[in-house]
Amino acid sequence: MENRQSRRDKDWIKLDNAAKIYPAARRRDWTALFRISAELTEEVDPIVLERAQEHALARFPGFRRRLRRGLFWYYLEENEGAPMIQPDVGNPCVRIAPRENRNFLFRVRYYGKRVALEVYHVLTDGSGGMSFFKTMLAEYLEMKYRIEIPRDEEILDCLKVPDPEELEDAYLRYGRDVGEARKEPDSYYIKGTLEEDFIHITTGFLQAEEALKKAKEKKATLTEYLTAALIMAIVKIQKERTKPGKPLKPVKICVPVNLLNFYPTKTKRNFSYVLNPGIDPQYGEYTFDEVLAAVHHYMGAEATEKMLNVRFSANVNTEKNFILRLLPLFVKNAGMKMVFNLVGDRK
Repeated sequence: MENRQSRRDKDWIKLDNAAKIYPAARRRDWTALFRISAELTEEVDPIVLERAQEHALARFPGFRRRLRRGLFWYYLEENEGAPMIQPDVGNPCVRIAPRENRNFLFRVRYYGKRVALEVYHVLTDGSGGMSFFKTMLAEYLEMKYRIEIPRDEEILDCLKVPDPEELEDAYLRYGRDVGEARKEPDSYYIKGTLEEDFIHITTGFLQAEEALKKAKEKKATLTEYLTAALIMAIVKIQKERTKPGKPLKPVKICVPVNLLNFYPTKTKRNFSYVLNPGIDPQYGEYTFDEVLAAVHHYMGAEATEKMLNVRFSANVNTEKNFILRLLPLFVKNAGMKMVFNLVGDRK
């Protein structure tokens, strides 16, 4: 009886605090997938890439999962095998069909010299995804070219046994009893033309050294500099598309903050929070320097351990609510979906 119980505890894990919203809020035009890609110097060998994926998958137990529906919550169950390596396509980040992907929640694609990883956010965030991706590429390069890639906390050693802490829900571990939701006004949203099962991507290239130099000249980080540039561009679009006399809405950019920078956890699951720096164009005309200053000071005040903890602890405390925990999954789903549609993207 004890062996059966311990095996059952080992085979499944709860969704982390951030992941719970994704199965409830998903819809045909919102897949909650993110993509990371790399360009190699030679054509990708899919046979070697498939072996590299298997090695990385053995080292990342959080990726060996399938999504299951329980009575009160979704959960992640251990999955056997590995997903098929796929040729890349022109419409990335299309919703993953579990049966076509051996029930895995990520996929690896290749085209020419490019390797890409697409991950359902239920599994992890950009930090965990990047760690898996870099580890897989390190395995690929070692097998393909017989070279040795140094391993660290991000590029993991696939011969080592996974640390149990890599599967922890760090939100629950570090969340405090004091937490409050921050009310924000709705922001301007650029409307486009919906195309079934397609996402159009506009790709731009810039020299990293030059961009960093420009940011340093303004005493800002590269993230702050690019965020300010995006805000200026969207303000211009809003003014062009808004009828005379109609009030302008605030323009904000979602900037993810990696919480691993603030807490000593080894988790490879979701552990980030999104801040929304921006401006209100109704206050008048903004210069680029004014926008950059607004972003810089907002991030300086909000991207701190205490302020971030207050924000994510509000979500943790909601999850811990005794009455909400007793509600069946279909009721929770309806509530989370409604809240997400009313609040999520609008802010």
